[in-house]
Amino acid sequence: MSKQKTPPAYGGQAVVEGVMFGGRKNYVTAIRRNDGSIDFFKLPRVPNAKLSALKKIPFLRGIVAIIEASANGTKHLNFSSERYGLDPQDDAKLDQEDKKGSGLSMFFSLAVIGVLSFLFSKFVFTLVPVFLAELVRPVFSSDAAQIGIESLFKLILLLGYIYFLSMTPLIKRVFQYHGAEHKVINCYEQNLPITIENVQKQSRLHYRCGSSFILFTIIVGMFIYLLVPTDPLWVRILDRIALIPVVLGISFEVLQLTNRVRNIPVLKVLGYPGLWLQLLTTKEPADDQVEVAIESFNELLRLEDISEQSEKPSHNVI
Repeated sequence: MSKQKTPPAYGGQAVVEGVMFGGRKNYVTAIRRNDGSIDFFKLPRVPNAKLSALKKIPFLRGIVAIIEASANGTKHLNFSSERYGLDPQDDAKLDQEDKKGSGLSMFFSLAVIGVLSFLFSKFVFTLVPVFLAELVRPVFSSDAAQIGIESLFKLILLLGYIYFLSMTPLIKRVFQYHGAEHKVINCYEQNLPITIENVQKQSRLHYRCGSSFILFTIIVGMFIYLLVPTDPLWVRILDRIALIPVVLGISFEVLQLTNRVRNIPVLKVLGYPGLWLQLLTTKEPADDQVEVAIESFNELLRLEDISEQSEKPSHNVI
């Protein structure tokens, strides 16, 4: 008997007026243009032997995956933000400008910007709560109390940031596309035909979501920080910076674990905190938004199938 092939785990992210999905060999973004049409941006996943090796190492693989997602996500986000409000007739002019800026160097720059943006935001959300906790040290002086207060400030900062972002019309629509992305993945993972009707019946929450990962960094960080001193302040700051890769690596493993046990009644509650955060970072999508997500996913499946077929050895008689 042949072994049954494990279906690939697809992931994605919402972009401006669209959705990006990634597979083993390709990335595809579909966006809704201002004339109602759907446009695509496709990139092959460039194989890298060193990165592939690192992705097999627990705790390191999470950091590699985050950096890769930040780099690739920025390219697709840039495509969507440039095109969604542009008249399709002006695409040629935009393409010409892109050629002048050299496609390869532009993509490399975007990748660097994506990684730096992620690192900067991580530093801000890590260090600002440290200073806020220090302000109340006269009241909460013990290490455990300081770490608890620091984690609380971090959570408040995160929830406040997401809440105020979600009040802007543009981000609200991005969060709707985020919900559409999750619904499509949930529909696929239940082996249902991917139609608008079937997709809309699915949950807009998913255990593997990056929003859950962000929350897990707060929870995991709280426990790790108990192992290092909180005083003096400069030592605390250095510890927080040095421990960023550790927190990210362990949080990624926790995220993967909660996804693996999501169908076990007693253990599925481990992923609930992340799902609760997704109630803020996702919104219920409209049918036309789900349509865009479906088009993106179907195009990815088509490209993945082509890539897989091209890898199979030929048995033609010459």
